Amino acid sequence: MALSKIQGIEGQVTPNLGRRNLIINGAMQVAQRGTSATGKGASSFFQLDRFRQNHNGNSAGRYTVTQDASSGSVHDGFASALKLACTTADTSLGSSERFFIECPFEGQDLQQFRKGSSDAKDFVVSFYAKANGNFTYVVGFYDNDNNRTVSRTFSVTSSWQRFTINFGADTSGAFGNDNALSLQLRFYLHAGSGYTSAALQTSWNAVNNAATAGGMTSSFYSSTDNTFFLTGVQLEVGDKSDGTSTATDFEHRSYGEELSLCQRYYWQNEDVFVYGKSREADRHRDCNVPLPVTMRATPTLTKLTDPSGFTGSWTQGGKQNMRFSGVAPSDGYVATCGTAKADAEL
Repeated sequence: MALSKIQGIEGQVTPNLGRRNLIINGAMQVAQRGTSATGKGASSFFQLDRFRQNHNGNSAGRYTVTQDASSGSVHDGFASALKLACTTADTSLGSSERFFIECPFEGQDLQQFRKGSSDAKDFVVSFYAKANGNFTYVVGFYDNDNNRTVSRTFSVTSSWQRFTINFGADTSGAFGNDNALSLQLRFYLHAGSGYTSAALQTSWNAVNNAATAGGMTSSFYSSTDNTFFLTGVQLEVGDKSDGTSTATDFEHRSYGEELSLCQRYYWQNEDVFVYGKSREADRHRDCNVPLPVTMRATPTLTKLTDPSGFTGSWTQGGKQNMRFSGVAPSDGYVATCGTAKADAEL
């Protein structure tokens, strides 16, 4: 495995074993919402954790998204990939149509890039991808804090390839040092002339919509034969500031660690345990349920099912817990289960 190096205090060179990959769930291990969904394309959504399918422009194209474990051999030991399979084609491409896979980042997790300063560092991205044939798509960044972008094309085939792209440093526009959205890594698979009519913007600059996906010669929606696979996504801070930093090997993490990182943004449990003594007069029951990790922000809570025999609702209890309030089926102590989800996505 290739390791970055740091200079020791006595001049010796030692491996830098710190965290390198800023992407969460880059190996597509975690799918809390379920491993597949059909008929997608009308609105934006997450399926596999931390990777949102983003749509605008009202395309008629539709697809199935799957956490795929049978897509053939992938180098570097990946067991899962995000798979898209087109089910409804759209060959009448509107100028405002756009479809991309995005991975969002909090600003406080990006400070090591030193963006907006004279000593800003390179953004280095690597990923594995394949399709059902030869297609040219676009990958790039959108800086939400400063309305800046940069993009490059990549050409997939029916065989897995590892792509490594250095997007360079950006000395303009610092990221906010907070838990709000600052950056998105985007994989463009379909775009109309409103996003492709100008030459691709390959260096960091202010947003020019027409240059966002210029040079993209393919559309994922061109045929119901089309598929797209993605895994091994990595973003790391370059050790240089001149566009010459190189990618290192993918940083594999355990499923447990990736799940915990994902739960900062979304948590869904099919077995929320509610236990305790109800008030005997009206059998009302209040219960605080701790969340598995501290979430990014106070989440939006959704009750999926009531605990057995209860009627009630889940309410916010801050970033670390949620509260169930309902009527118990009987007096005395009650132990039962219900289902809920907590959403603090960027």
